[in-house]
Amino acid sequence: MLLEIRHLTSNDVPLMEALLITFGTAFNEVETYTGNCPSHSYLQRLLSSNMFIALAALKNDEVVGGIAAYELMKFEQERSEIYIYDLAVAAEHRREGIATALIEKLQDIAAERGAYVIFVQADMGVEDRPAIALYTKLGKREDVLHFDIKVPTRSP
Repeated sequence: MLLEIRHLTSNDVPLMEALLITFGTAFNEVETYTGNCPSHSYLQRLLSSNMFIALAALKNDEVVGGIAAYELMKFEQERSEIYIYDLAVAAEHRREGIATALIEKLQDIAAERGAYVIFVQADMGVEDRPAIALYTKLGKREDVLHFDIKVPTRSP
């Protein structure tokens, strides 16, 4: 089967919706990714923005993996960096080089945009060991701490 890595555009909302299902299944968080899906118009706006990058890995027109990433414009220099927010490959298609192909496509996009680095986070848990091995193969490892800071809810 031929693998196609497609950079999604505002015309690819159905593929983005399929990618949400792929992420939910791969991360065992189906409800998070599909329980309150964004509207068609929201996804069109997101896919047409310069800050969001969605890549879908397709086999026989079926989404088998993908990347959701953000371009972050820096303030200290005229440059940007790309943050991989989600990267997943369907369980039955892992170990086929799909994640590497997705990252390579993102590297091309980053180069076209003049970004100076791509970065990604991985959890230290057992379930993320394959991701850590992949990222170690492709880049320099930095051990950092990550904190989620709660945003207070506001009354309408």
